[in-house]
Amino acid sequence: MVTPFLENGEVDYKGLEKLTLHLIDNGCDFLVVHGTTGETPVLSAEEKQKTLEFILQINNGRLPVVVGVGGNDTRQVCKELQTIPSGVDGILSASPAYNKPNQAGIFAHFSAIAQVTDLPIILYNVPGRTASNMLPETTLQLAEEFENIVAIKEASGNLEQVSTILKYAPEGFDVLSGDDALTLPMMALGAEGVISVVGNAFPKAFSEMIDAFEEGDLIGAQNVHFRLFDLIQALFADGNPGGIKEVLKTLNICNDYMRLPLVEVSEEVKKRLYNCLVESKLVD
Repeated sequence: MVTPFLENGEVDYKGLEKLTLHLIDNGCDFLVVHGTTGETPVLSAEEKQKTLEFILQINNGRLPVVVGVGGNDTRQVCKELQTIPSGVDGILSASPAYNKPNQAGIFAHFSAIAQVTDLPIILYNVPGRTASNMLPETTLQLAEEFENIVAIKEASGNLEQVSTILKYAPEGFDVLSGDDALTLPMMALGAEGVISVVGNAFPKAFSEMIDAFEEGDLIGAQNVHFRLFDLIQALFADGNPGGIKEVLKTLNICNDYMRLPLVEVSEEVKKRLYNCLVESKLVD
């Protein structure tokens, strides 16, 4: 989920309510709060708590809620996990960024996290942001040793790596796509679904792709994949979440304001996004 802002930089709770209801009413299986697309690095601890509680109130138990809790200070992450409010159903936690731990350090980081919470944990491997890749061997060792590490959001873009995890993962350990454009190929390998960016705007369409594949309708799933493909590419042309916020503005769900150091997408990208929406018949 994005975090909508007002022009003055404050959280836009009206927009956040509209987005939450939009996702609940249009086919999402669960909500992910305070992920990368939510601009989490620029939210204060108070804002994180307030926005999470607000979403939990609006959701009112209708969908499971996963909250992002991560960072490059393991002790601080463990401390934050001990303050998670009731109503949260799971944790999404990215591999530490910037300090670039080796595989032993990544394993030790997630081991510490797994031992301070009973909530299910979804690992998040996103080398493009963390500057380090969590290797399949590390993922599989964590999955084997900790019952509450139940899945991984894989955003390495490496289908061989995904294949290794899927082939050797223990029973009950799921792989989720962290890349909208690779969701269908990953599901063909055995992945369970996706934590999506484009799904903020078009949860119904993206869910239709997932459902079609699970029902054995590969052609139907391919049709949705290619219908959304150009838009998905354009969403990231000027960085995330600038692209998806521009689309949400077009849909009148929230505005496109972001907090520095992120800025709105260029006029060229705005035109490209709108053209994708029209050509895909996602807007009139």
